[in-house]
Amino acid sequence: MARDYTIQKTPRNAKSGIDYKAELNDKQFAAVTAPPGPSLVIAGAGSGKTRTLTYRVAYLLDNGINAKQILLLTFTNKAAKEMLARVEQLVPYDTKDLWGGTFHSVGNRILRSHAAELGFERNFSIMDREDQKEIMQAVVAESKIDTKASRFPKPEVLADIFSLSTNTGEDIDSILEVRYPYFHHHSVAIESLREGYEKKKQDTNSMDFDDLLEKTLLLLERNKEIREYYQRLFEWVLVDEYQDTNSLQAELIDMLAAPQKNVMVVGDDAQSIYSWRGADFKNILDFPERYEGAKRYVIETNYRSVPEILALANAAIAPNTEQFKKDLAPSRDKRETLPGLVVLQDPGMQANFIAQRILELRDEGIELDEIAVLYRAHYHSMEIQMELTNRGVPFQITSGLRFFEQAHVKDVASFMKFAGNRKDEVAFKRIVRMLPGVGGISANKLWQEWLQCDGASSETVTCYSDDLIGFKVPAKAKSSWEQLAYTLDELMDAEGKPKPPAAMMPSIVGGVYDDYMRSKFPNYDNRKQDLRQLEIYAEKFEDLNEFLSQLSLLAGQDAVNATQAQHDDESVCLSTVHQAKGLEWRVVFVVWLAEGMFPNNRVIDEDNEDQTGLEEERRLFYVSVTRAKDELYLTYPLIWHGAFNGDVVQRPSRFLEDIPKEMTEEWNVGAAW
Repeated sequence: MARDYTIQKTPRNAKSGIDYKAELNDKQFAAVTAPPGPSLVIAGAGSGKTRTLTYRVAYLLDNGINAKQILLLTFTNKAAKEMLARVEQLVPYDTKDLWGGTFHSVGNRILRSHAAELGFERNFSIMDREDQKEIMQAVVAESKIDTKASRFPKPEVLADIFSLSTNTGEDIDSILEVRYPYFHHHSVAIESLREGYEKKKQDTNSMDFDDLLEKTLLLLERNKEIREYYQRLFEWVLVDEYQDTNSLQAELIDMLAAPQKNVMVVGDDAQSIYSWRGADFKNILDFPERYEGAKRYVIETNYRSVPEILALANAAIAPNTEQFKKDLAPSRDKRETLPGLVVLQDPGMQANFIAQRILELRDEGIELDEIAVLYRAHYHSMEIQMELTNRGVPFQITSGLRFFEQAHVKDVASFMKFAGNRKDEVAFKRIVRMLPGVGGISANKLWQEWLQCDGASSETVTCYSDDLIGFKVPAKAKSSWEQLAYTLDELMDAEGKPKPPAAMMPSIVGGVYDDYMRSKFPNYDNRKQDLRQLEIYAEKFEDLNEFLSQLSLLAGQDAVNATQAQHDDESVCLSTVHQAKGLEWRVVFVVWLAEGMFPNNRVIDEDNEDQTGLEEERRLFYVSVTRAKDELYLTYPLIWHGAFNGDVVQRPSRFLEDIPKEMTEEWNVGAAW
C-alpha cells in the first residue's frame, strides 16, 4: 500500500544560521545590516557587490521581513537569477514570492495586472526590434510625410531616437540637435511619427521595451490606489548597478520606495559609462540629496586584482572631480610584476606583439579564455583580428560581428566588386537596394536592364553614367540613382580600369553610401570610423582583385575561426570596454591608448567646461584596467598611418600620463625582421 507523505513548509521562525560578521568584511557587514531608511552603497570594482546584495536580502528575511515585501531590481536577467539562486542557498525560507528581476520584467509584471487602466488588454504583445521595425514602417507608410525629397531616418533609427527621448526625458528636438544633427531639419515630421507610433501600438495592443518602464510609471502616477498598493507591497527596495539608471528608472524607484524610503542602491560611480544610451551619472552622485539622511557605505576591499593593478587603477581615476572618493584596497598578495606599458611602432606591430604575447602566455599555463583584448572602438581591433587569424589563435568577439563580416564593410566592398566585375549580380543588387524605393523586384529589373547595356559586356568602362542615367527607376530613387551612377564613374581611371581600392574609398563613402549609412544605422559615427580604418588597410594594395580576395579570405577564415572558437575549450576574448564591464580575466591588454583614440577624439572636441565627457572616458579607462586579475598590458602604436594626412606621430593618452611612471614597467619592443 502506498504511503502518503507531505513536505511541510519551513517554519517562519527558522533562522539561516549565517554568521554575518564572519562571512563579510567590516564594510560589507555595515551595509548588509544597515537600519531602515535610504542607503547608498558605493561598491568598488571587484569588492563583492553581488555578495553584499544577496546577504542583505538574507538579512532582511532573517529579521522577519516577508519575501513578497522585497523588490530586487537588476539590469540583466542573469544577474537577477544569480542573486536569487544565492539567496535560496543561504536561507531556509521559501523565497518564491520575492520580486526579483530586471526593471523591464518587473514593469511587465505590473502592467499585466493593470493594462486596462492604460487602454491596453492584459494579453498585450511585447515587440522585439524586428516587430518594432515593421510597425514603424507601417506608420511611415500611412503618414503624409514626403520621405522622397531627402534621406529620412530608417525605422530602426527612428526607434533609437524615440527610445532615447523616452529614457532621458528629453524632447525629440533636443535629441536630434545633439545626437542626430543631420536629421534636425526633419524634427517636426519625426515628432508627428512618434504620435502615430504611439497610436499604432495602442491599436495593435502592443508595447515596445521602453513602454514597460514608461507606462508602468505612467500607471503609478495616474492611479493613486494602484500606486499605494505597490508602495505598501514593496516595503524594501534594493537596486543593483544604480550608476547605470536613466531618469525614467530613477523616477520609478523613487515612486515605489515612497513613502517609507527603505531603499538601498548599490553601484560604483567610477564605473558609470553608459551615457550614450541614456544612463544619467547624476542619479548616483545626487542620491544623498534625493534622499535626505541617506546612509553611505563605501566598500573598497578588492578581491579580484593584484595590488600592482589596483594602485594603477586608483591613480587612473583620481583626476576625476565628479566622484565619491575611494581607494581600492587589495586582499591579494603582491605579484612583484608591474603592469606593462608597451609603445609599438605602428598598428601592425601592436597586433604582432599582442598575438605573440598571447601565445607565450598560453605556453606559460594561462588558458586562452583567461585572456582579453579590450579597446575603445570596434575598429581598433581590425589588425589584431587579422593577426590572430593568421596565427590560428581562436578568439571570440563580444563587441559585435567580426570586422569583415559587418554590413557596412560588405556594402563598401560591393561597390568595388561591381567596379571590378560588371557581371557580379549579387554586388549590383546589394548596391541598388540601398537606394530609396528599390526592393528585390526593382533590383532584379534594373539588373536585367544592365545586362542589355554595352557597359555590361565591354572590357573597359570609363563612364557608367552614360548607360545608367537612362534606366527606369522608382521616382523615389531618381536623384540617388544619378548620384550612384556618377559615383561608379569615379571608381574607374581614365583607361576604364578600376582604381586602387584606397582611391575608391572617398568616392564610395562620400557619395550615395554616406546618405544611406546616416539613415540606416543608429551608430553612424562608429561605422564611419570603421570605414576610415578599412581605407587605411586598403592602402597596402594597388590591385583591386588582390584586396577583394584578401577581404573574402579573411571573412571566410573568420567564419571558420568563429565556429572553431565555439567548439574549442578556450578562446581569447576581444571586446569593447563597454561590453566588458562586469567581466574579468587573468590577463588583459588595453590597446590603442593614444590621444584621440582613447579618449575618443569626438569627446575631446565636443567636451564642455565641466568635462563630463572626458570624465566618462576616464571612467571607461578605469573599468578596462580593473578587469585584470594578474597581468595588465597598456599599449599604443607610435605611428598611425592616417587615411587623409599620411603618417601621424601619436601622443600617449592623457590617461597614461596621469599614472606615475613607477607604477608601470616599460617594454622596449623590437622586430626580428
